[in-house]
Amino acid sequence: MNQYDLNLILNPNLSAEQVQIEKEYIETTLKNSGAEMSNLDDVGNRRLAYAIEKDREGYYLMYTIKAGGNPEKDIASTLRLRDHVRRVLVVKDRPEWKTKKA
Repeated sequence: MNQYDLNLILNPNLSAEQVQIEKEYIETTLKNSGAEMSNLDDVGNRRLAYAIEKDREGYYLMYTIKAGGNPEKDIASTLRLRDHVRRVLVVKDRPEWKTKKA
């Protein structure tokens, strides 16, 4: 199993209950695909570089997951079908990115 970063941008106009529902759905999708969630960074509303569906802000969720196979196909394609999900990005975590230069 490889480690990945799963980054999502949700609709910025969601209530706290709606955000919790989206988080539960994401975690259920991860479990159903055989992935393990190791960390969640709930950043909240942030300004976007460009407008997505006429919104200048987005609600950011950043997951660190361990998954086998192709998470872009299994997880991201399922999450993109949600109405409140604006963007999904899956990036393979590489250990050389975390090394410090001397």
